[in-house]
Amino acid sequence: MQRIQHIILLCLVTILSFSQESNTKALVGGTLIDGFGADPIKNSVIIIEGDKIKAVGTVSTLKVPAGAKIISTEGMSVLPGLWDMHVHTMINGHADYSYWDKTYPPLFKDVIMPASAYQLLMAGVTSARDLGAPLEESIAVRDAINKGEIPGTTLYVSGPFIQHKAYPGTEAFRWGVSGVEDGKRKVRKLAKAGVDVIKLIDQDQMTLAELKAVVDEAHANNLKVVAHGHRPEEIRLGLKVGVDCFEHTGLSSAPKYPDDVMEMITERTAQMNKGPLFWCPTVEGLYNYEYLRDNPEKLDDDSWHLGLPDSIVADIKKSIAHPNRLPYFQLTPSRKPTLQTKIEQLLDAGVVLLVGTDSGIPMKFHSQSTWNELDVWVNEFGIDPMYAIRAATYWPSVWMGVSDEVGTITPGKYADIIAVNGDVLRYISLLQDVDLIIKRGKQYK
Repeated sequence: MQRIQHIILLCLVTILSFSQESNTKALVGGTLIDGFGADPIKNSVIIIEGDKIKAVGTVSTLKVPAGAKIISTEGMSVLPGLWDMHVHTMINGHADYSYWDKTYPPLFKDVIMPASAYQLLMAGVTSARDLGAPLEESIAVRDAINKGEIPGTTLYVSGPFIQHKAYPGTEAFRWGVSGVEDGKRKVRKLAKAGVDVIKLIDQDQMTLAELKAVVDEAHANNLKVVAHGHRPEEIRLGLKVGVDCFEHTGLSSAPKYPDDVMEMITERTAQMNKGPLFWCPTVEGLYNYEYLRDNPEKLDDDSWHLGLPDSIVADIKKSIAHPNRLPYFQLTPSRKPTLQTKIEQLLDAGVVLLVGTDSGIPMKFHSQSTWNELDVWVNEFGIDPMYAIRAATYWPSVWMGVSDEVGTITPGKYADIIAVNGDVLRYISLLQDVDLIIKRGKQYK
């Protein structure tokens, strides 16, 4: 009897041991860019147990546990999963907003937003800030992903925009503010619903008192505020009331930011007790438009079809059949030359840039936008590739307050890891086709 019990115990131990070992992965041999900005680590080894990173080392310093699933990363660049800090999961590249906003809201929660989140994930974007969508749908899709019910990038959502007055027909995802108390009330409603961030737009059309009330109420509820930076007055007012991040650089044709705005920005970045001033420039949509207009075969990439019904794919294709005619981009040729100048102004002033894309706007797809943004930064604007990668990994996690969980490849953090064949610091465009995607320890590609 004792012998039988001993055999059973040994079997249970063996089964438990096998279960634990089969839940262990080892990424072996790649060049590791861990997100902190130091020199890459050659011949790296990353041990993953469950959904977390257990250990990081090299083939000469870190032994792979017996029974671990070994994933060779020889010849690959290994880096943290990317972030995109400005996406719109409720839209998918369709060129007619008014038509889209009337036609597709019933499909946002169950079809369109999940498809967008999945496309982002399969592009190597393991985390994203979703700025502007109906409240219930935003929370539902975010939570379904977090619970593992549907696959997708980890979303940090704002729910509806806060602005002076909603555009006609957009009231479900744009909330107008009428007075100080109304502004506070709407922010409290968003906070109670569980949003991760507050999104302000057109704040130069609000009174200073309304704007201050929105930002102060958000901060009182431990929520950061992002705000548009299209127009100089939006920036001036945003700096006055203490918004936490500005979005965009490109909808003004002015050749550069005014001197007084730059003085305010420089003064703010000098106040290090407040932390860095962050900016998400979202340049690739404007910068690449003319090339895409003249080389529309790039629109045939079927990666953006993922998760969408054929009827919606056909509808989107029809809307962008004539890229040269789209009203959205008619002023782009005059705006494009200003983009690099403005980014250089921000960098010179000490601003910390974050990678974000405005993904979902006409002809800009969730499966492509993030790598295109990085490509423009590095290959067109001359930004150091390590800076660009950190702007898409480390710094976003800091801004969102989750740097103890993600953003770098560090023991104890979630295993959000991607890899590409080749040297990504030399060829940033390798990110257009990510070869290995692991999110929360689960391998998706």
